[in-house]
Amino acid sequence: MRLLRVSFAALASLVAGVAIHAAPAPAQVPEAPRGTGALMPADRVVTVNGLRIHYLDWGTAGRPPLILLHGLDRIAHTFDHLAPHFAGRYHVIAMDMRGHGDSGWDPDGRYGVEDYARDVGGLAEQLELRGVVVWGNSTGGRVAQVFAGMRPDLVAGVIAEDVGPERPRTIADSYARRVKEEQQGWASEDELLDRLRRTSQGMPDAGLRTYVRFGTTRRPDGRVIWKRDPNIAGSFTSIDLWPFVRRIGAPVLYLLGGRSAIVPVATQEELRQTLPRAQLVTVPDTGHYPSDEKPEEVLAIVDRFLAEAVAR
Repeated sequence: MRLLRVSFAALASLVAGVAIHAAPAPAQVPEAPRGTGALMPADRVVTVNGLRIHYLDWGTAGRPPLILLHGLDRIAHTFDHLAPHFAGRYHVIAMDMRGHGDSGWDPDGRYGVEDYARDVGGLAEQLELRGVVVWGNSTGGRVAQVFAGMRPDLVAGVIAEDVGPERPRTIADSYARRVKEEQQGWASEDELLDRLRRTSQGMPDAGLRTYVRFGTTRRPDGRVIWKRDPNIAGSFTSIDLWPFVRRIGAPVLYLLGGRSAIVPVATQEELRQTLPRAQLVTVPDTGHYPSDEKPEEVLAIVDRFLAEAVAR
């Protein structure tokens, strides 16, 4: 019997390793911070499209599914301040998208919006989710739009936070420069926190600490670096997602930051004409992540959208 147990353990180890590919083996996923009084999620992993995909599951299975998709460089835990609000009514899931957090790295550097969207579809299929509401901020919002256009059979509603169907070349070039600059990492988490406090727009200090705690790792030389595949920058290019957006049949809520210029007025008007069921709501005095800066106001807007537009 001892030999049989070892054999099964070796087999499990082999299967688990297939999804990671070129990524460094992830450390044991840490528990969410305690003592906050909020519902804590369970860490779960599936293999989708040949990659390990880590996600947080707030439950409850059987309720309408709500999938949360983070922005570029972010992680599933950046939804920790929002997800508990919905956990009593929805089966809430937040993904670490491929190349981010504790999910696997693609050995061929496939990090296009369509690649992320196919992972969302694979996760939904494995978990047998239907009638999905998908909420993404920044790049996650682009993924939400593409997923809804790719798989209208699975989607009941879409929330896109401060993104439309287009990404200009200027944004892509800026991101590539930042990834290169950050390759040397930071001497400590505190050094990184100080930098984020100066550069992050509106994320509260508790959110920054969660981001750093779950979104970084240490290199062998002790430097703190983001848990991300540097090859993500190669796929962060100018894009036009209108072909997918035109196929969206579900109601859509576009949450726009009042100080943000990511979705120009002309694009907003074209969205209204293209998607008759779309709602465009501007959150005053917020930047690219309104749900970080004014979470209570954003949650109220989302609650109204879910109650009025997303029929169950």
